[in-house]
Amino acid sequence: MADTLEVWLRGPVPAIPALFQPVAHALLQAREEATSLLADFPADLLWERPADVASVGFHLQHLAGVLSRLFTYARAEALTPKQLQALRAEGQPTSATATELLGQFSEQVDKALEQLRHTPEHTATEPRGVGRAQVPSTVLGLLFHAAEHTQRHVGQLLVTARVLQASRTPGQ
Repeated sequence: MADTLEVWLRGPVPAIPALFQPVAHALLQAREEATSLLADFPADLLWERPADVASVGFHLQHLAGVLSRLFTYARAEALTPKQLQALRAEGQPTSATATELLGQFSEQVDKALEQLRHTPEHTATEPRGVGRAQVPSTVLGLLFHAAEHTQRHVGQLLVTARVLQASRTPGQ
């Protein structure tokens, strides 16, 4: 029965500090939902934009990228040239499959969980700057935003993917 429950109802994620459990639960839930829906997503629909909304491919690129960026800021580090290049490329169609893009997101979730395991709770209210302008935030603010932003984009991704798949006529 535990695997049919949402992640937050399955109990604590091992080795994640209590304060950061909701972040871990949200990221794991997002990964499960995206993986479940996109297991056999058609390659020809990956970059389609129904009603001019963001494509499934964009959401997958953005999910991995935003986690990388926000967790970098939470460590009080600047973005690397590779992260900046990935940001500029978000939304640009590539030859990557949905499975490959989903794998990149999944890998980033694993990295985020590892960072959570090593983030002391007492650092939660430490100030952190966001972006070149160093907009003020905190460790917890960045981690929370990473979780809710991921959930928001997974929701949009799921709706877009379902609309695209439903628009297919049988035999396509």
